[in-house]
Amino acid sequence: MGLMHNRTLIINKTIIKWREVIFDFTRIVGSFSLWNTITVTALRGLSSESDVVKRREEREERREDAARMMGSGGFESSFADFLRQCGGYAVLDGGLATELERHGANLNDPLWSAKCLLTSPHLIRRVHLDYLDAGANVIITASYQATIQGFEAKGLSKQESETLLRRSVEIAVEARDIYSERCAKSTTDVMRNGGKSVRPILVAASVGSYGAYLADGSEYSGNYGPKISKETLKDFHRRRVQVLANAGADLIAFETIPNLLEAQAYAELLEEESIKIPAWFAFNSKDGINVVSGDSIQACAAVAESSRHVVAVGINCTPPRFIHGLITSIQRVTDKPILVYPNSEINWCGK
Repeated sequence: MGLMHNRTLIINKTIIKWREVIFDFTRIVGSFSLWNTITVTALRGLSSESDVVKRREEREERREDAARMMGSGGFESSFADFLRQCGGYAVLDGGLATELERHGANLNDPLWSAKCLLTSPHLIRRVHLDYLDAGANVIITASYQATIQGFEAKGLSKQESETLLRRSVEIAVEARDIYSERCAKSTTDVMRNGGKSVRPILVAASVGSYGAYLADGSEYSGNYGPKISKETLKDFHRRRVQVLANAGADLIAFETIPNLLEAQAYAELLEEESIKIPAWFAFNSKDGINVVSGDSIQACAAVAESSRHVVAVGINCTPPRFIHGLITSIQRVTDKPILVYPNSEINWCGK
């Protein structure tokens, strides 16, 4: 089924063939399942010192290109340029945690997928590469449940915790570099794009909600209790957002936002800290009308609309059957690009 009523769509989709997108809404997979099995081709070794220098220069050029693309002309116009380069829509990666588990990671931990930053960063890189091979334009870091407070609860220092946050971005950037180098060695890609990657690729630094840190299911209810204020939430997220914003990511992905209060906290925090990269807001819903807290999806989307830092708004961690109605509601209050990355129909969120 066709989507989007002439609006830009950013969709979470694993695709069968590289650079092929199938807009059949009944077959969308979300952030907890990988649709197809993808084989990662090993990166061939560089043949000489001159090759090493050349590849290093190419990596720096790619990073400068991404910085120019996302840092000039204002956040929204820069993101619009990215979408135009993608052909009018961008393809997100899929479920990181699901794929980490498929590769043997044990995520039974309050840190969830962020545990692998400590135990198996090579698996994170491997999954990023899987999704790049599948055709993703955006790869999302393993930082959804990575918080300074969560790492400190594991006995790490603040400095060590901040290093791990930065490392989540570095791993994704490394995967992009490896993939781009691989593309540069492809005869077809060299002919088509002068030795550069055949498509633009951004790294999005994931920020999960306060409820994700609590790991008590409140990220799926939005009920933080009366003692949690907007200032509490800003103080909780502040240093984490600062670190991720300066770690080399192209944008910040605020994901599974469960209530209006946290959306307001994020928007104010982006402004207060003068964050230099754009952001997107993705909300979750369990009824197709409101976010999980019961707050209106339109009220939440209006917060994104009013923020100059937010370049896209949409839905994640939500059953596919609710997406169309939620998109329609969001479009009543904003013209910003729409994000869509729902769940599979397997019960997961808070169940």
